[in-house]
Amino acid sequence: MADATLSSEPDSSNSFWSLLRKGNTSSATAAIGNTLLAVVKGVAAFLTGSGAMFASTMHSVADAVNQAFVFTGSVLAEKRPTRRFPTGFGRVINLFCMVAVIVVTVMAYETIHEGFHLLKHPAHTSGMWLNLIVLLLALATDGFVLIKAMKEILHESRVEAKGLRIFPQAFRHVGRAAPPTRLVFYEDLVATLGALFALIAVLVTSLTSFHAIDGVMTIVIGILMVGVAFRVGYDNMVGLIGVAAPPDVEDKVAKIIFSHPKVVDINQLRILQEGRYYHVEGLIELKKGLSLADADDIKFQVRDELLNDPHISDVTLGIIEDNGVTDWDPEEDEEQD
Repeated sequence: MADATLSSEPDSSNSFWSLLRKGNTSSATAAIGNTLLAVVKGVAAFLTGSGAMFASTMHSVADAVNQAFVFTGSVLAEKRPTRRFPTGFGRVINLFCMVAVIVVTVMAYETIHEGFHLLKHPAHTSGMWLNLIVLLLALATDGFVLIKAMKEILHESRVEAKGLRIFPQAFRHVGRAAPPTRLVFYEDLVATLGALFALIAVLVTSLTSFHAIDGVMTIVIGILMVGVAFRVGYDNMVGLIGVAAPPDVEDKVAKIIFSHPKVVDINQLRILQEGRYYHVEGLIELKKGLSLADADDIKFQVRDELLNDPHISDVTLGIIEDNGVTDWDPEEDEEQD
């Protein structure tokens, strides 16, 4: 009988609205927030004639398009496996994020180029209060999206944190988050810092004669964007190649396997991370003297227990009789890592 998960027939879980609800909420929120910011910044740039504000408008437009693109990728990545693609579509989001990296790189170049232009030809603009209001709105919006992305990181990495502990825990576990969440986190971290730097630049250029700070801050923001592009590009390149799950995920899987009283040892275990899901392959050792039927039942019980974890998409287990040698040593495994 064919495996239901590999069926090519359409089902409700692959419907458009079902997939849309599973899409990455951080990228969707960022896309909406940056669209609103682009409109507000565009009006401010038109009224004040600020070149820096116009560049910031283009930055927000590019961010909005970027995040909408990544959200689309996160929706497609939720499609269930088919006969043609038996391991699913988890790596689709890595492809979309790699394209997003190209967009960020182009934005970084244009930002740095604009910074050098402002150093040579400082902009003298009016409407300081309007610029301040818009930048404060941008700071609040980007900050809100950044905090939401941090909470998403903790949710995806299954870490509990409240209050100010959200910040250090998010930075610590960002590597375990889904690719679009990492992209939103890094981009909005730069966007929030960028709004803060631009706010400082507007105040300094309006209250002093030091207009070069506008160009300096713009170049700094561009360099930060280059850092984001390299970091996100590296993470997604690794994801496309195929990367092992973090040690704590491996430990959790091992504990679930050992929770069955008839399991004696784990002979082999490989856990591959794909997007925010994990593929588990293992060879487990059972107590001696079991019949083939009993051993088969135990294998399926362990498999079903592993599949109860929403982040594990598929499990392939083999069974052998206890060989009398301890093959699974978590402490030794941690030392190698």
